[in-house]
Amino acid sequence: MLVDIHPGRQGGTRSNLSGNLAYTSFLPGPMDGLLPLNLDPRVSRLISDCRAVLGEVEGMSRFIPNIEMYLSMYVRKEALMSSQIEGTQCTFDDVLDPEKEVNASRDLTDVVNYVRAAEKATKLLGEMPLCLRLLRSVHEELLSGGRGSDKTPGQFRTSQNWVGPNGCTLSEAPYVPPNVEDMHTTLNDLELFINERDDLDPVVKAALVHYQFETAHPFLDGNGRVGRLLILLSLMNDHALSRPMIYPSYELKRRRSDYYAWLMKVRQTGDVEGWVAFFCECLLASARDARDSMRSLVNLRAESEALIREKAGRATTNALAVLDLLEGNPIVDVSFIAERMGMSRSGANAMVSQFVEWGLLEQREGQKKRYRTFTYEPYLKILRAGDEPL
Repeated sequence: MLVDIHPGRQGGTRSNLSGNLAYTSFLPGPMDGLLPLNLDPRVSRLISDCRAVLGEVEGMSRFIPNIEMYLSMYVRKEALMSSQIEGTQCTFDDVLDPEKEVNASRDLTDVVNYVRAAEKATKLLGEMPLCLRLLRSVHEELLSGGRGSDKTPGQFRTSQNWVGPNGCTLSEAPYVPPNVEDMHTTLNDLELFINERDDLDPVVKAALVHYQFETAHPFLDGNGRVGRLLILLSLMNDHALSRPMIYPSYELKRRRSDYYAWLMKVRQTGDVEGWVAFFCECLLASARDARDSMRSLVNLRAESEALIREKAGRATTNALAVLDLLEGNPIVDVSFIAERMGMSRSGANAMVSQFVEWGLLEQREGQKKRYRTFTYEPYLKILRAGDEPL
């Protein structure tokens, strides 16, 4: 059954059908009705701190030569964290491991699809407004060929859905999103809000946009993942970020129970200010981790380059090229190095042995003599932080 809703600026409820088929769904109010917000000084400071850290990350990115490589890893980290909120069990190493067969793991497919969806979203954001058409296209990519591929990828739902424990029925569900007609009204209002309300701080706006999208729950599957990607897209659309340089799901995953509880509390009581405070706490923690990780990656690069220049001698140019390769592919084998570098297998093997000796590569399953794989362990140690499945 739909939990108790106290009608207010967040909306109310709608009675649907009759007799044995009767049920109640949530009826969101217009987004402008959520405003103005009465934010206390603590939340205002959180917002200011968020903007400051986002600015730091943005500024750092302009002076890092290989920033695209790091950002591709950040996209993968966000994909993993967001998917883990939904129960995905793979790790960061799984996502990067070339030996892992995507088709052999639905969890891994989910993450790989999310990476593709995020990359597509970023590209589309440069070609069109942040609109419903863009979100449908991203959703189609997200569910393509994986779990949920039978749930009309790229299409808004045409039937009632509900949110609750596995196996619960519509009549038992603690949350029943708006019916189809109300859903479309809510989405059209959301699209206008995204593109016409330019008087709000981008962090506050991202909080409200994410809440309303999750409340509309417009897809049969994948709403959480699209909604969390929408946080990044909203920040980029409002020029708080130029690219996906943070991973918002990092802290939302750690505080998953509170995250779901706050979304529900807004629907029940209209406590939008409390949600904004919670959202800002999570965004700030995630942004700080992304900033600190970026600093660590830059420092590691400088240390690794210095070590190579000291140790590699005449092979310095090739060794630096291998280092570039490892930043995009931190789990490798000798054949991969040979193929990508245009080296003989014996030359690649010698280079890998040197990197192991210098402490830059570490052999996995250290006793294996054949089919050995190696990890750029100092690099992965930075990026793995928080990647444990729930």
